[in-house]
Amino acid sequence: MDLSKILSITGKPGLFKMVANVKNGLIVESLIDNKRFPVFAHERISSLEEISIFTMEEDLPLKEVFKKIADHLAGASIDSQIGATRSQTEFFRTVIPNYDEERVYSSHIKKILTWYKLLQDNNLLNFEEENKEDQMEEATPEESTEKSEK
Repeated sequence: MDLSKILSITGKPGLFKMVANVKNGLIVESLIDNKRFPVFAHERISSLEEISIFTMEEDLPLKEVFKKIADHLAGASIDSQIGATRSQTEFFRTVIPNYDEERVYSSHIKKILTWYKLLQDNNLLNFEEENKEDQMEEATPEESTEKSEK
C-alpha cells in the first residue's frame, strides 16, 4: 500500500489522489466524488505516508495504524465503527492500546477511521503487497540461494 500519493488537504474534506505535478502545484482527484482540480503550493498538503500517531513509546506511522485496524476487523467493513464518538474511542483503544490519549484527540480518531473507510471503499488498502515485501527483506541472501539450489 503506497500512501505517498494519497493526500490530505487542509480545509477540504476527504482524501485526494495525486494525479500529476504542474508548475506551481499538483493536480489531485478526490476519493469522494472523483473530481479533479489543481492544488497550489501555498495550501497545506500532507501525504498520508508522513502522518503518524502519538503512542506512549514512539510515533506509529499511519500505515501501521491502518494495518492494525485491518487486522482487528479481519476483512469486515468499518461502517459500524464510525458511529458515536465514544464507540470510536473505545474501538481505537482496542486496536492501539498504547496511544497517547492526551495528544490524540477524538477528532483525530474520527478522521483516521473516516480515512480508513474512504481508502477501503476505493480499494486502496492492500496489505498483501507489504507482507510479501517484508518476507523478501527477512530472507537473507544465503537462504535465497539455498532455496534456488533445491
